[in-house]
Amino acid sequence: MREKKPLPDRVRRWAEERIGPVASVRDASHNWDRSRVWELADPGGARWYVKVSPSAKFFTRETRAYRHVVPALGHSRAPQLIDSRAEDLALLLTVAPGAPAPGGDLSSASWRSVHEQAGMLCARLHEAGELDSADQAEAEGALQAAADGVEKHLGRAGDRLTGDEQQLARDYAARLRRVGPVPVGYVHGDNQPRNWLWSGSAVALVDFERTRPAARVQDLVILAGTEWFDHPDRERSFHRGYGRRLTGVERHALRCLTALDAVNCLGWGPANGHPEVTARGRRTLDRLMREDRP
Repeated sequence: MREKKPLPDRVRRWAEERIGPVASVRDASHNWDRSRVWELADPGGARWYVKVSPSAKFFTRETRAYRHVVPALGHSRAPQLIDSRAEDLALLLTVAPGAPAPGGDLSSASWRSVHEQAGMLCARLHEAGELDSADQAEAEGALQAAADGVEKHLGRAGDRLTGDEQQLARDYAARLRRVGPVPVGYVHGDNQPRNWLWSGSAVALVDFERTRPAARVQDLVILAGTEWFDHPDRERSFHRGYGRRLTGVERHALRCLTALDAVNCLGWGPANGHPEVTARGRRTLDRLMREDRP
């Protein structure tokens, strides 16, 4: 059983200065060491969340996202930022409606509805305002940066990959460097159902610590290796909500990115005790090996 994480006293005092007395605190962190999230409730039952970011980089990304990008999603489609405290990397947030989609025991039709609405929200996020010159440069360099990370990922994965699998990853990194221009914008960065809240009629997005300027197709990598792998109907529904299918260049980039993601999963998953991430990487890499090295 995961050990519960206590809310730091100074963070609680700061939150109470903004929302009033807190009657109860519940640890709502994800099951990994650096996740620190608490649900607060006042004596009347009103609820909020406090999140302490795992790093200054994530804190900066998330506060910026809530102030400048998330409003494009629309009313009740994401939490709202009440305040932030840089000294503690803390954010105080409203509660968005719904519960994480994976815990809802949804029917096939409901899952298609979830994906369609998630696609619509991703389109809004990806198109949330013009990028300034610095953001444009970061976004246009995102695929190159992903390709440049291959040796780091291979080093972490170590002997979990065969020599042929290592070469496959390097080949896909080389192909990614040659991909032409693709649409860019603000991406969620961890776009998957655990960050989609489903109320039974609408989806809301949460967890924007990885939101940044990038190639829009990078937001589809996790979905391609998990949800859509076994459920092509969900992929079709997502793109219906998104408003378009991917271009040929985007599809090529996505295949390259899934290969690099697989290697990253095979390094990160075992090191952090996440067998589901490890399994995602292994399944993707096995599929690519079957298709590319029959």
